[in-house]
Parts: sequence; C-alpha cells; structure tokens
Amino acid sequence: MELEMQWDGNPNIVLDINTRVGVALPIQVKNIGFTGVFRLVFKPLAEEFPCFGAVSYSLREKKKLDFTLKVVGGEISAIPGLSDAIEETIRDAVEDSITWPVRKIVSILPGDYSDLELKPVGTLEVKLVQGKDLTNKDLVGKSDPYAVLFIRPLRSRMKTSKTINNQLNPIWNEHFEFVVEDASTQHLTVRVFDDEGVQAAELIGCALVELKELEPGKVKDVWLKLVKDLEIQRDNKYRGQVHLELLYYGLNSGRTSPKKNVIVRGVLTVTVIAAEDLPATDLNGKADPYVVLVMKKSEKKVKTRVLTKNLNPVWNQTFEFVVEDALHDMLIAEVWDHDTFGKGSIRRRISRQLSTRRSFIRKAASASPVDTAAKVS
Repeated sequence: MELEMQWDGNPNIVLDINTRVGVALPIQVKNIGFTGVFRLVFKPLAEEFPCFGAVSYSLREKKKLDFTLKVVGGEISAIPGLSDAIEETIRDAVEDSITWPVRKIVSILPGDYSDLELKPVGTLEVKLVQGKDLTNKDLVGKSDPYAVLFIRPLRSRMKTSKTINNQLNPIWNEHFEFVVEDASTQHLTVRVFDDEGVQAAELIGCALVELKELEPGKVKDVWLKLVKDLEIQRDNKYRGQVHLELLYYGLNSGRTSPKKNVIVRGVLTVTVIAAEDLPATDLNGKADPYVVLVMKKSEKKVKTRVLTKNLNPVWNQTFEFVVEDALHDMLIAEVWDHDTFGKGSIRRRISRQLSTRRSFIRKAASASPVDTAAKVS
C-alpha cells in the first residue's frame, strides 16, 4: 500500500557538529515539515487479529522536507558556508533513514521478523579514474578538486578521494567498494568539490549512475556530465565530466571481490607510432611535435625525438617501463610542440589504466592525435 503523508512539528533537537578544524558546534533543528509518499507493507500474514505480524514503512517519493537551523547561543549565518553544509548533511541523513530500500519495521504480533530487515545483495566496485574540464571555482589559480562517492548518504558509507591541487583535469585513479541492498532502485552518486581548506568546500558538480543499468560481472566504462543539482535542473552550464569504471556483482553470483593486496609487476613496452592532423602552432603553418610518456605512480618520464615542421609525424620509437603495481598504475601520454626559446605548449593528453595483465591499446586519431600501442609482459 502507498499513501501520501504530511507531518509538521517543532521538536527540540540539538546536534553536536564537529567542524574540520576540530571545533564542536551545538546546532538546533526546529520547524520541521515533511510531505511524501510512503510504502506500507503488511507481512507476514497471520490468522490472529489484525491478520499480519508486522508492518514496514519506507519513503518512496519525497515531496517536501523543510527545517531551520540555529547555532545555540549564536546565529548560524554568521559562519560562512556552515549553514548549507550542515543542512545538506542533515537532509541526507534523514532521507536515507527512511527512503526505500531502507525500511522501518514495527512488530504487531510477537515473533522474529529479522527476515524483513534490509540485507546486502551485492557489491559495487568503483574506479574513480579522472575528471575533465572542471569548472574553476578559484579567483586565483585553479580549483583543488576531490570527489565524494556514495550509494547511501551516510558518513560511514561515503568514500572520499584525495585532493588534486590546482588542477581542472585531475587524475585520481582510486578504487572504492560499496555495499548494494537493492540494485533495481539504488544509484551511485558522485559529487566533485573544490577544497577550500578550513572553509566549506564548494560544489563543482554532481552526477549519478543507476545500478540497474549495470550488467552483473561486466565492467562498464562511463563518462558522466556534472550538473549543479540532481533533482532540479537549474541551468545548462557545462561543469565538466568525471570518468568512472564500474563493476557490480551479486552475492549469489559466486564471484569474489578482487584481491586488493595482489600486486602485478612486469615490464610495459610502449611504441609511439605516429600522429595525424596536428594543429599548426608556428607562424610557418607547421609544428615541431614530440611525445612525453609518464608513469603516474613512479613519475618516470621519457620523450620521443622532436620532428620539426611536421603536422603528421611518424616516430616509431619504443620505450620500456618497469611497472611495480600494474593494477593501480596509469600511463599518461602528452603531445607537445617544441619551442627553442621557451617551454613549449601542450597539444593533447591521454591516459590509460594498466588494469589488465595483458592488454593492447590503440587510440584512434579522432580521440587523440597519438597512436600508441601498449603491452604488459
């Protein structure tokens, strides 16, 4: 049974909020108003009146959730950014506690109703690869982005990436694991923030992936466009993209989680073959291109030779890298234009995860002017 319910009240709720600088603030929550569509499930059926043993309820559709915040002994608006951050945390926690598939169970008749409780049904493996063209939130320099990922918005279940300073195209290359309770209705949320130090972080954008779109046991590679608000499309401003690799598998699939302590070592052989249709950067309508290859973890860097006055260079140069941890390392390729009297300018950048024991990678000219072949042996 589903029905719409409304509740308004003014309870006396005081929370202790710990700030990032270690200061605890007493926050009063009052004037709470809530409207939504709830699902009621009456089970198991019984012969004894009222003919069911328990009732479980959960929120299927939220229509309104309003409340006001006040610092005990002060005004919350006097602290920049604090009100929005606390309100979002409280709103997420309240909604998660009653939103489907989470359910509250009320016993009507004596009995064991543990089978009605929410239980894990699978695991989601997430690789946060990188961000691209993120909106710059800083007046001086560039944003310092980090990402927060979650299926349920509880602090204990949220995963936070490292912060990449002064970068609008961050490469995180981090792995996270999430418990899934209902793959048909739950989704993964990604929020990208600009780290502002002791001040509240500023949201760059957010995105989500419906778990029902994932094929169990198969890796899905996705680029997600960031938006300002997942519920209300306030504007169409481009805020950048985030790159994820996702793998979902059910607990009954017989699959076990990949061993995180396994280290794959080897030698990576990379052949930089050619590039096509590079943009002209010199006054003579040509360019002096070369390629820089960098291993992200070891930071080892090699360069091809410079081919002068050439927009379709052919290098055919081979390099080898000793890889200590292929499961978590990444190869970055950059195409530069050589400048005799300066540093030069970067033309294009690509990156590839070394996530397989043996792989062959070939990038088409439409994605990048560099054609690379990579083999882990």
